[in-house]
Amino acid sequence: MRQIVLDTETTGLDPKLGHRIVELAAVEMHNRRLTGNRFHRYLNPEREIDAKAQEIHGLSREFLEDKPKFGDIALEFLDFVGRAELVIHNAPFDLSFLDAELGMLDLPEMTSFCAVVDTLVMAKELHPGKRNNLDALCERYSIDNAKRTLHGALLDAELLAEVYLAMTRGQESLHMELEGAQSAEIGAFERRLVVHRADAEELGSHAQQLQEIDKASRGACLWNRLNGV
Repeated sequence: MRQIVLDTETTGLDPKLGHRIVELAAVEMHNRRLTGNRFHRYLNPEREIDAKAQEIHGLSREFLEDKPKFGDIALEFLDFVGRAELVIHNAPFDLSFLDAELGMLDLPEMTSFCAVVDTLVMAKELHPGKRNNLDALCERYSIDNAKRTLHGALLDAELLAEVYLAMTRGQESLHMELEGAQSAEIGAFERRLVVHRADAEELGSHAQQLQEIDKASRGACLWNRLNGV
């Protein structure tokens, strides 16, 4: 199973007020193991940054002026994410900003092609009545966050991946038990890989999404280029 642990930093709290993403990071997990693959970009928000937001992440307008705009990296980001399950802490916040950025490019919302796990909701269910921000969870699960003097999307995504694995450790045990049971059957049964191919409806939905991306990017859709369209 492929999952993407994602975090953003922004110019403020509300995309409806015109606030934008200034940093975007995503780290890849496959079958509950970090692969080392990651996507990380600083972004020019084309607007001022609220003072309180800058105190949190330390990113200034001057530092971001020569960085790419979201539209410059949108297709690369979507290509990296694919249809993986997203793992986000306080998902509505990050998704609202991502959807606002994608909407300005006439691209579909993230949840139209990605399932989402909200680790804040998980933490509240596991630890009701306790602090469940990222620092508190790192302390609770003995994860070293000493480098987190400021919020940073890449560091926070990496820490969140460790927190998520710690919170779902029971699932890892179950996975290991299933693997052990399968290993015991080797030799007694022939193990075959079953490939479930996309049906006509799924292929049609995929083609429609590629058309939308190609239109928004003025013919720069990476998938179409790779397929020679």
